[in-house]
Amino acid sequence: MARVVSLYFPRWPTDRIRKAGADGTPPPDKPMVVIARSGSKRTVCAADDAARALGLRVGMPASKAQALVADLAMYDHDPNGDYAALDRMALWMLRQYSPVVTIDGIDGIVLDTEGADHLQGGEEMMLSGMVNRLRGVGVTARAAIADTWGAAHAIARVTSPEWTVVPVSETAKAVLGLPIVCLRLAPETVSGLRVLGIETVGQLSAMPRAPLTLRFGPQVGRRLDQMFGRAGEPIDPIRSPEIVEVSRPFAEPIGAAETIARYVGRLVKELCAGLETRGLGVRRADLIVHRVDNTIQAIRAGLAKPVRDDTRLTRLLTDRIEKIDPGFGIERLSLVAVWAEPLEERQQSSSLIEETVLDVTPLVDVLGNRGLRVYRITPVASDVPERSFKRVAPMSEETGADWQSNWPRPSRLLARPEEIEVMNVLPDSPPRTMTWRGKRRRIVRGDGPERVFGEWWLRDAEVQAVRDYYVVEDENGERFWVYRQGDGVDTATGSHRWFLHGIFG
Repeated sequence: MARVVSLYFPRWPTDRIRKAGADGTPPPDKPMVVIARSGSKRTVCAADDAARALGLRVGMPASKAQALVADLAMYDHDPNGDYAALDRMALWMLRQYSPVVTIDGIDGIVLDTEGADHLQGGEEMMLSGMVNRLRGVGVTARAAIADTWGAAHAIARVTSPEWTVVPVSETAKAVLGLPIVCLRLAPETVSGLRVLGIETVGQLSAMPRAPLTLRFGPQVGRRLDQMFGRAGEPIDPIRSPEIVEVSRPFAEPIGAAETIARYVGRLVKELCAGLETRGLGVRRADLIVHRVDNTIQAIRAGLAKPVRDDTRLTRLLTDRIEKIDPGFGIERLSLVAVWAEPLEERQQSSSLIEETVLDVTPLVDVLGNRGLRVYRITPVASDVPERSFKRVAPMSEETGADWQSNWPRPSRLLARPEEIEVMNVLPDSPPRTMTWRGKRRRIVRGDGPERVFGEWWLRDAEVQAVRDYYVVEDENGERFWVYRQGDGVDTATGSHRWFLHGIFG
């Protein structure tokens, strides 16, 4: 079943202006509005949060808004600029989240994320990640996911949560109480329905269909059917001239897995040929399946590095053919390189003895396309152990950095240091006994202390902070990395509590 995400940008004109960062753009705490002109009439068509807090509203005359707020920042409405920025946002979403993305009106984007949410940690993690990433670049957004475009569109626009996940097959329950303005009907149709006393989707869906069609036309019934999933509403994916795409229509619909795999192999060869003419390699490819019932399915294959190897790309796509439901048949297959990068050709060695270079990128690609999060650890310049590393992409370039320490480090570092009870002699002796997770251990060897100071330039609370680390071994030969908060003398340097931070393999 399709799962559709609707992203709604309630402050898009003002957010877009601030995001562009033009000279003189006011800070977020200064009220700003966008003014639309209709002949000699000037009205507010968008207002940011600061302006709304001062009582300014969309539709208000510009002169009244200026009279209410003396230092109001006013910009002329630029619908072409808003649409162009929305188009760029949709192309970014296409690369990051889903193979099927398009623009939804003048203030939204819609995505079909069927089979793609697992790459983001599930639907809730995907929606929260979208909203948070957009907030990080200054764009206010609300997101909803449901079984249909109409339901997701409505929930994103008339509910207050930043993101909403409607469980599968619970669309009707989620939309019956929503106002009819969310049905994407003409304003005069909404006004006419309200004259009849119809305010909610539930009331409208309970009305006889024939009188509604006779009075308001077929659009009311069509929007209801689309919202409840009784009528299809395909998403036509957005495309850019820079995107390399190949397609294969079929005179007779296909459906067998072997047939699909054969044509996928041919499309991959065509795509690689098109990429070669541009000197590119693919990083992310989408197989778009167009069924005869006017629905779309998609399979996404990601690669750690740009490649033009048709065998490798074919394998990644055909490994997931079982995810395709051909239904009554497939009438067209499209293969799109939504993310391509320049590919440097490697010169073949002329030496008699070839150097053996272990390339793990095929394995990384296979694991990544199965939904596993593959990463590599790289050093960071920090003496504090939990800050001395970070996760990077598995095939990212080497930084040349290394862990600079003459002291041994454990093979396993706990996600959070766990408090332990110890018996020791202050201030510098290692523990004599240690109780961890309810088990008391007698320490037979210990080495330390290794003193680590707080990073006062990052946090004021670490100006005097100290940790003393010890490597200890119990009577069973198990070795641990423990530390004491503080120097053992001055309580200003720490609480003198003990923690276990790592385990030696």
